[in-house]
Formats: sequence, structure tokens, C-alpha cells
Amino acid sequence: MDVNLQSYLSFLAEEKNVSGSTLDAYRRDLTSLLSFFREQGVEDLAAVNKHHLLRYMAQLRSKGRKGSTLSRRTVSIRSFFRYLIREGIVDKDPSVYVESPKLEPKPPKVLSQEEAEVLMNAPRAETPAGLRDKAMLELLYATGIRVTELVSLDMEHLDLALGYIRCTAPGSKERIVPVGKIAADAVTAYIERGRNSLLAAGSDKQSDADRRALFLNHSGTRLSRQGFWKMVKNYAREAGIRDGEHITPHTLRHSFAAHLIGNGADLRAVQEMMGHADIATTQLYVSVARPRVKEVYDRTHPRSGKN
Repeated sequence: MDVNLQSYLSFLAEEKNVSGSTLDAYRRDLTSLLSFFREQGVEDLAAVNKHHLLRYMAQLRSKGRKGSTLSRRTVSIRSFFRYLIREGIVDKDPSVYVESPKLEPKPPKVLSQEEAEVLMNAPRAETPAGLRDKAMLELLYATGIRVTELVSLDMEHLDLALGYIRCTAPGSKERIVPVGKIAADAVTAYIERGRNSLLAAGSDKQSDADRRALFLNHSGTRLSRQGFWKMVKNYAREAGIRDGEHITPHTLRHSFAAHLIGNGADLRAVQEMMGHADIATTQLYVSVARPRVKEVYDRTHPRSGKN
């Protein structure tokens, strides 16, 4: 069996070009599996059946292995047996009977409302770049749009007088998202006092698409998502927000949804604003917002006994 494992690992390294860390993970997982087979008196992979594999997974669960570990072991086992079938080492694949454990989705990371306020006020809105940064942070937190949608906005996508923006989600599905007055004012200030300065700095690389772009970099071209990503991290760090190194534009999108739901917003409305195809995705934010949801319930339900 060890010879078969070694040939499989060589196959992964030479033909599949997997990374060293991935190769090490497969080696650890499958070495553990082969040790279990030997404990069961199995010395030939052709003799392995579904009961051996099910007992192995049961043993891992009894040792308290996490769902993520069980899922990875399942992937390793299936990949190994597919290789053995391909090479004619076994004629049946018992791994088809091993189910991958369902992983509970991790709750999204969100800022507190106080942290969001601190982050919104971090840019020094006195320079063209500072006005731009303030506008981008406010707009992202006010709308919950994706960072790709944010940097893709053109001037024509705005209707700040009516308080809406038009953005395009992956798959070219367009949606209309409301914008609050604070964010609208920040974007207006950037357009009136900052954008033209950045536009005037345009180089030979500036295109018609750049000139239509809402958010520009110091070269007068459209700001990239990577550029905004770095900006958010820098402001989070400067503002002293906990775990600031791990704050991303998506954290603001998550915070938008969690704060709306926490303050009593309708799930369907949040789903529409976020552009979620499935409301189950939106429901992930309920657990994050649950303490605030309870406060809303206690304050508003006539039979809560708290009002």
C-alpha cells in the first residue's frame, strides 16, 4: 500500500503540479488512512470496502475532528481512489459511499456601528484623494455594493438628487440601489472639489472609459479594486479598529447588511439591495445581528412585555 501511496504522490507532484503544502496534506491524510487499514487487518487496497472507509470517518468524528478536517480527508480519499481506479490497482471505488460533511457557513465579519463611524471619518477630506476616499467609504457602507461594482461606477450611474445609483452585478444583472444623504453629500463633495483635479492629472494612458469613471487615482485613470483594498486596510489601521489588518471592502458590505437587519430592515429588501440571488445568503447576517434584532423586537412588539 505504501508503494501505491508514493506513486500517487509522485503523480500529484509531476502531473498535477500541486503545491508542496497541498502535497504534504495529502501525504498526512492518506498515511493516516493506510495506518487505519492495517489496524483493521487490511494489507491490500483492492480489499478495501465501503465499511472500512465509513468506520475510518466515524473514528475521526469520535476524536472530535472538525468538519473542515473531515471534508479535507474526504477529498483526499476520493482523489486517491480515483487514481487507483485509473491505474487499475482496484476495480471498485468504495469512496463513493463517503459523504462530505456539511460545513456550517462562518458568520460574516462585521464592524460595530461605532467602528463603522470611526472608519467613515478616517479620511482627511481636504485633498482630492481624501475627498475621494471619504466618498468611496461612505458609498460602500451606505449601499452594500461589491467593491468591483464600486470601482466600476461611471458618472452616468449616479442620480444623487433622487438618492439612487445604478450598478451592475456579476453576470451583467443591473440593479438600482438607494443612497442615503450622508453618502450622497460625500460623493457630491468629491465630484465638486476633488474629481476634476484627479482627472486633470491624466496621463497618455487615460482612456474614454477613465474619463467617465467616478473614482480616479492619482494618474487620472480608474481606481482599481486593489487600490481601494489597500486604502481600506490603511484607514482601518490608522483608525485603530480592532483586527484592522483583516478589514476589507467586503467587511463594509457585510456591515451594511448586518446593521440594516439589526435595526429592523426587511430581509427581502436587504436581499434586493445586496443583489443576492438566494435569500439564504442574506439570512447569514441574521445571526450576526441577532442581539440587535432582539432589542428591536422588545421595543416594537406590542406583547413583548418591554414597552
